[in-house]
Amino acid sequence: MRRADRLFAILQALRGGRLRTAASLAEGLEVSVRTIYRDISDLQANGAPIDGERGLGFLLRDDFFLPPLALTPVEHEALRWGLALAAAHGDEALSGAARDVLSKLGVSQAPFHAPPSLTPLQKKLLQGVREALSRSRRLEITYEDSAGAVSARTVRPLGLEHWGRVWTLTAWCESRNDFRVFRIDRIRSFKDGAPFRPESGRTIGDFVAAVRAQAGRQDG
Repeated sequence: MRRADRLFAILQALRGGRLRTAASLAEGLEVSVRTIYRDISDLQANGAPIDGERGLGFLLRDDFFLPPLALTPVEHEALRWGLALAAAHGDEALSGAARDVLSKLGVSQAPFHAPPSLTPLQKKLLQGVREALSRSRRLEITYEDSAGAVSARTVRPLGLEHWGRVWTLTAWCESRNDFRVFRIDRIRSFKDGAPFRPESGRTIGDFVAAVRAQAGRQDG
C-alpha cells in the first residue's frame, strides 16, 4: 500500500468518535505500530485534528475532510438497514466495516435486530470467497453436496447471494465446464488459485441469461 493511501486509511479509521489503538490500526494495515505512530505524528503536524496518546488510542475530532452525505430520511434508513444486514450476516472483515460505517453515521442502534447466521468457520469461508470474487481469482475447493458426496472443484467466483440464513456462490466450475451454485456452508476447504479474466459464455450475465431462458422454456 502506498503511504498516501495508508494515511487516508488511517484518517478513515479514526472517524466516528471511537478510539482506535495503534496496535489495531497496525494490524489492519499490515504495518508496524512504530509506522502508525510516525504516520499519526505526520498527520497531526499537517493539521489533522487527531486527539489521543500512545497506549490509549486515537480519534479524529470531527469530519475534517469528508462532508456529510446529503441523504433523504428514507435513503438514510435504507443505508442503515443494509449496513445492519452486513454487520449481522457478513464475515468478520465485512461485519467490522459495516459497524464502523454505522458509527460514522452516528447510529448507536440498528433499525432492527438480525441474529448472526454464520459460524466462525463459515465467516472465514465467506471472506475467502468474497476476496477471491473481488480479485477475480480462481478457488480450489472441496465441496460436500446434499447427499454427502465430497468432490474437488476449481471454480471462477462470479457472484455471492444471501438467502436469509444461507450464502451461496455462483461460479463457473472448470471441473464440470458449466455454471454451478455452491452453498458456502458446504464448502469444506478452499485455497486461492490463478487469476482469471471474463470470458464470453462464462460471466454472471451469461448465467442470468441462461436461467431466464430455462424459465421461459418451462413457462412455454
